[in-house]
Amino acid sequence: MTTFSTILAGLEASDHIQKIELLDTKGAIAATIENKPGSQGSIKVYHHLYKKYGSINVAAARDGLEIYAEHTSDAEANPGKHPNIDRLFEIIQTEQQLSVRVI
Repeated sequence: MTTFSTILAGLEASDHIQKIELLDTKGAIAATIENKPGSQGSIKVYHHLYKKYGSINVAAARDGLEIYAEHTSDAEANPGKHPNIDRLFEIIQTEQQLSVRVI
């Protein structure tokens, strides 16, 4: 099994990103991911998904769960421990779509 850190190393650098804002269908900020220790991996994942899919939609969420690798099963077993992964599960369950603003 490929690990999250191995997959992450292959994604585009995101050092230039301060934060990613996820917007609901009304344009309101639904979530913010800041580029700081503990969420830098999620910045890379969400930025990658945004560049590939144009938004965080069901297809992007499924892809994201694969990228998170071993952390996905940990998030399933421990709801709330990985909020950026939990959000992907929610997008799949509700079939919602979030727009992305990269800052």
